[in-house]
Amino acid sequence: MATILIIDDDAAISEMLRTALTKRGFSVVQAYSGTEALLVLSRAQPDLVLLDLGLPGLPGEELLPKLTKVPVIVVSAKATPDDKVSMLLGGAADYVTKPFDLHELLARITVQLRGHDESGDSEVYAYSDFALHADTRTLSAGGKSGKLTPTEAAILKLLLRRPDQVVAKLTILDCISHDTPDCTEDSLKIHIHNLRKKLHAVTGRDCIEAVWGIGYRLSAPKGTV
Repeated sequence: MATILIIDDDAAISEMLRTALTKRGFSVVQAYSGTEALLVLSRAQPDLVLLDLGLPGLPGEELLPKLTKVPVIVVSAKATPDDKVSMLLGGAADYVTKPFDLHELLARITVQLRGHDESGDSEVYAYSDFALHADTRTLSAGGKSGKLTPTEAAILKLLLRRPDQVVAKLTILDCISHDTPDCTEDSLKIHIHNLRKKLHAVTGRDCIEAVWGIGYRLSAPKGTV
């Protein structure tokens, strides 16, 4: 049974979500402020977080960077493209605008948990100086490691399966639709940007090359294969 942490200071929305998720078999934990959420997280690790931004005390924008080991869906009334881009670049796995359609939110939760739970793929995909551990969605290189979101892992897995080949943007969008059903070419750029940052953090170099007008490919340092 997956556990979902709802972080929202609106008691009515929090309770509505708790009821809907409980009926679908999820275990639900609730927090009504950023500081309370940190206390909850110090005691247990949920499988997914629903995060409001307008929290008392520690706001959601400051809490998000602390949620590094769990997929986070931001659920916020802030609806501008800049808000969404900022949160996705900040590590959110998805962004849903309030007021939201409950069925859509549940579908997005299912997508994130599906990627989180699909640990049947225990393969390690190695390339050049780094590796992707598919079951945990973990990057490793030279003693360093980093965690990927389901979408980032799906993109990287696709590139790793086609080493040294340019993979078209439309091909990537089609292949990751299972993990991110509403991903567009613009949001793909954000996921690629986040993936590049995480790869750079563990390898110390740029690993994904953009081929203008076509797509992306993995790049190895000179003298390696």
